[in-house]
Amino acid sequence: LEVHHPKIVVLELGGNDGLRALPISQMSANLAKMVDLSQQAGAKVLLLGMRMPPNYGPEYTQEFEAAYTQLAKRYRTALLPFLLEGFAEKQELFQPDRIHPTAEAQPLIAERVWKALAPLLSSP
Repeated sequence: LEVHHPKIVVLELGGNDGLRALPISQMSANLAKMVDLSQQAGAKVLLLGMRMPPNYGPEYTQEFEAAYTQLAKRYRTALLPFLLEGFAEKQELFQPDRIHPTAEAQPLIAERVWKALAPLLSSP
């Protein structure tokens, strides 16, 4: 941030924290610190949300997803609630680990991110 002075920071983090069942409070604190530092540096932030697989249990998965919404409200950032919306259920677009998208999924991800990012590029 100090070296490059970005106007916009896109944060897509937390998925690995969730897969390791890191406490939501710690995952949220990690993201909050990054959002805060980005905003202090003068950057707008786009937060890209993730979801946990249902086998993590309803309480954890709901709290995990809600953390992104809460952070976006708290810091008044742009939010794409779920990066993989629209194709998360299509296993052919995921590597054998069923977590990481394939090369074929990348244009879908780019399109989703672009729709959330474009308004930030055109606003002062």
